[in-house]
Amino acid sequence: MSDDLNKIGVLIRREIEARILAPFIKVLIAEVGEKKTHQILREIIRTLAKESGAQLAKTMGGNRIAHFAESLKFWTKDNAVEIEVKTQTDTTFVFNVIRCRYAEMYKELGLQEYGRYLSCDRDFALIEGFNPDIKLTRTQTIMEGGKVCDFHYTLKKPSSV
Repeated sequence: MSDDLNKIGVLIRREIEARILAPFIKVLIAEVGEKKTHQILREIIRTLAKESGAQLAKTMGGNRIAHFAESLKFWTKDNAVEIEVKTQTDTTFVFNVIRCRYAEMYKELGLQEYGRYLSCDRDFALIEGFNPDIKLTRTQTIMEGGKVCDFHYTLKKPSSV
């Protein structure tokens, strides 16, 4: 992520993206169907998120869990999410998102059904690009009706970072 891009919060970036992509997505669904459109979206978002993760590691000066935890400042900017950290060690980082303005924004725009594809699904590929030895486990998201988004990052190979 370039420093200039980080001057704008991720929430604002996602809203701009959603406003541009929503009409395109609707046309694509009409042309190729919902299943194929979702598959295309997942592939594009996964590629972009993985690239962003690699760039994030460079921006943060490393790819350890501590670096990733520090990077949350980009996602929490403008009170975009409220988080509750449960555990943070050299090998584990566990937190819950207890308020998600991303989900609120997609809902306000009438795009809640796309929020998962445009935001939530990025998380797994982002961490893979950041450090392929860190695994994300998540069982629920606010976007999909959960009470919280439960993030559990675990270093698979502690000696690799």
